[in-house]
Amino acid sequence: MDVTTSLKSLLLVIQQYRDSRTAQNAAQLQKQVEEVSGLKCDRLLSSGQVLPSECVSGLVELAGNPNTSPALTSSIISLLAQLASDDHSREILHSSYNLTSTLAAVIHCHSATPGEALVLQCLQVLQKLTYNARIFQSTNYIPELVAFLMTNIQSHSDDVIMPCLGLMANLCRDNHSVQSHLKSLDNVKPFYRTLINFLAHNSLTVVVFTLSILASLTLNEKVGEKLFDAKNIHQTFQLVFNIIVNGDGTLTRKYSVDLLVDLLKNPKIADYLTRYQHFSACVAQVLGLLRSKDPDSAAKVLELLLAMCSVSGLRSLLCQVVFKPAGPKLRAAGRRQGAGVEGGRKAEDGLALVQWLSSPVEGAERCSLQALQLLNELLEEALAADTMPDSMLSFVEMLLPVLFELLKGLDPAQGDAHVRKHCHRITHVTSLLLILCTEDSTRSLVSHQVSAQLCLSRVEALLSCCHSNSPITCLHPGSDDDLSHVCAEALLKTLELMSKLRQQVKDMETSFYRMLQDQRMVTPLSLALTSRHREHVQTGLSLLFEATPLPDFPSLVLGESIAANNAYRQREAELSVKRVAVQEVPPPRMNTSVLDSSSASSRSVHSLVEKIQTGLELQEQAKDSHVSEIIDVYEQKLSAFTSKESRLQDLLEAKALALSQADRLIAQYRVQRAQAEAEARKLASLLKDAERRREDLQAELSGQVLEVQRSRADMEELLQHNGRLQRDSEDHQALKGAYNSLLNRFNETERLLKELQSAHISLTKQNEALRRNQEALQLQQDKMASVLEERDEEIKSLQSDLQKKNSDIAGLRVELQAEEDKVKEKDQERRELEDTVDVLRKELNKTEQAKKDASIKASSLELQKSQLEAKLKHKEDELNKHSAMIAMIHSLSSGKMKNDVNLSL
Repeated sequence: MDVTTSLKSLLLVIQQYRDSRTAQNAAQLQKQVEEVSGLKCDRLLSSGQVLPSECVSGLVELAGNPNTSPALTSSIISLLAQLASDDHSREILHSSYNLTSTLAAVIHCHSATPGEALVLQCLQVLQKLTYNARIFQSTNYIPELVAFLMTNIQSHSDDVIMPCLGLMANLCRDNHSVQSHLKSLDNVKPFYRTLINFLAHNSLTVVVFTLSILASLTLNEKVGEKLFDAKNIHQTFQLVFNIIVNGDGTLTRKYSVDLLVDLLKNPKIADYLTRYQHFSACVAQVLGLLRSKDPDSAAKVLELLLAMCSVSGLRSLLCQVVFKPAGPKLRAAGRRQGAGVEGGRKAEDGLALVQWLSSPVEGAERCSLQALQLLNELLEEALAADTMPDSMLSFVEMLLPVLFELLKGLDPAQGDAHVRKHCHRITHVTSLLLILCTEDSTRSLVSHQVSAQLCLSRVEALLSCCHSNSPITCLHPGSDDDLSHVCAEALLKTLELMSKLRQQVKDMETSFYRMLQDQRMVTPLSLALTSRHREHVQTGLSLLFEATPLPDFPSLVLGESIAANNAYRQREAELSVKRVAVQEVPPPRMNTSVLDSSSASSRSVHSLVEKIQTGLELQEQAKDSHVSEIIDVYEQKLSAFTSKESRLQDLLEAKALALSQADRLIAQYRVQRAQAEAEARKLASLLKDAERRREDLQAELSGQVLEVQRSRADMEELLQHNGRLQRDSEDHQALKGAYNSLLNRFNETERLLKELQSAHISLTKQNEALRRNQEALQLQQDKMASVLEERDEEIKSLQSDLQKKNSDIAGLRVELQAEEDKVKEKDQERRELEDTVDVLRKELNKTEQAKKDASIKASSLELQKSQLEAKLKHKEDELNKHSAMIAMIHSLSSGKMKNDVNLSL
């Protein structure tokens, strides 16, 4: 079932329950509420449709009715809490449907039982509704709600204390009426003491709620000066930072950030924070939360950092923390771009900010704008410093591609919400680029990245949104937050960027002057020059000074548009003074010409002159005065009226230009009216069908009435016959009782028989199983008997072997004893041998020493021997020579002589 059908059914059931508060209608309503709760109803209230509005009004009314059952009230509150899924829906429920007072009334009705589930549910939904919402003390049931909260905060029920503290923190924050009401109560001092005792609670959430309440109530009083003095404030800072970084969840972190933001609004505490020695380390840890993918936590962290940027001393410290990373790391991360910002040991803080600029996480649009605002503040501070850090250029070089990517994607066909969101983003991005253009080094980086074609395409897209023929600007510029102002601001910021870079970027100057001469530039320039914001007026004037000397600049049309805007603002101010609701209505068609209007204005001037003359005559009659002076005064007034008449004439001419817008509104109205008429025709056909069905049912009802009358006559006859049957019935009842007793006995007997049969069958089965088991066991017993006989024989043989072994062991023991005696004798001999060995070892040592001496002597004798051998060899050689000589001599002599010589030799 779709949402529309479910809501129609719910509205019908609500009406039925209003008409008749029966249990059946209540159950049907509760069932329908639970069915709608199971559907996806996100942003249903933001759509502005009538059907959801009627359903929510009926549900709120039923929830506030004390006669509604608690179960139904709880289901309704659950559905309403589900509908409050975003900030806009919560604001609608709070302001348009007065749900806050309704829930406060429910709590007041059940205040006697604060631990009831319905009361806790109302407290939780109220805490969700009242966050960042202004609640006045005079609102219905708010004083009773405050009294209930104070009473239960001082109780001892932990389940009630935490939601009461959270709701009290919401009611007290930035709410002077509730704060004054609390301070005027008699029991406020015990309440303060209870809150101070809660500062030592083991739950961080309770501590944060308590600090938030105390900061709201006592920050500018003596109690607050003692709590947040110079001695305690550093501990408070450390506690709050620890809770932000290591909190119990998103809710605790949200309230911790709000507490620190509120404390920073006090100049003395802001000065204390600038001198807090651990500020840089704490901020670095807080920036580490940006690396997560939770948009709610990131939004609160960025909100805290933006609040710190409002303090001049903290902004410079923030720059040191954010732009601390080294240049090469940043350049490498910039070259990777899409590869992510985490690398190495941890992601750099500046890169985490850049990550949220174009984060794909759902619901991160707010984080993107906050990150742009924070970078605006930090880069402005860093560029204004005396010395720019080296890492700044690397960071800017990495940041620029991301910024230029954010400028793309504007598509008017996607609706006003997309255009508004994208224009806000373009405004913040161009503001950041303008800040970068204030320094030569960063301006050169921007000029290298930007192109004239990119700026020209952005300006063309924004002009298509701001042009008078565009359906986006059908609203008259009544508020500075309407879509025409948002588009105009983004357009003028882009043109201002083009003006800054026209000398550095090719073709930028030509494109800039060409855009200034476009006729469509009249609307954004007139909106800027008549804006309430000083920056918008200055931007418009700077562009006007550039555009005025150009030949084709439409200055006349610009003047008419400015006059029309001023006239509308004056009329709006007059209507607001008269307390008339200001609504923008299309101007009526004017068939008269400018001459008719001028003649009408001249007639009014003539009537004014006649009144002045009559007034002068009366003055002359009354007293004597200087008529010439009075005439001069009135002549000045007349000139003023004449100039005002000319301005009104210009206003009429400008109003004539708005007829095309009125035509478009009329066309849209006709389309909506045609749709409404088609819906009405459809409802009329349904009504005719219902009327026809009612007539058929009426005819059927008349037939049923006749049938009832005939049935009454038959009933009288039946009553008489019933008397006769009554007696038969008594006899029948007696027989029936006897029959029932017999039947019961029969049923009991049959049941017992069936039980016995089933028991017999089961026992038979068991008997059969036991018989089979017995046979199997008998076989096993026979086998075991044969096995046992074999085992007995084996045991007998083993016993005989054992006896033999025992006898062998006894013999071995005797031998062992003899061997032991021998071992003892051997030990004795061994000890004697050891003594002998010791003696021999000593003698051996002596022998070795003598051997060593003998070897020394032998070596010396060997040496002498070798020397003598050498001498002997030498002598033998000489002898051989001599014998050879002798032989030669003898060979020359005779044989006889030779023989003698040989014999002598």
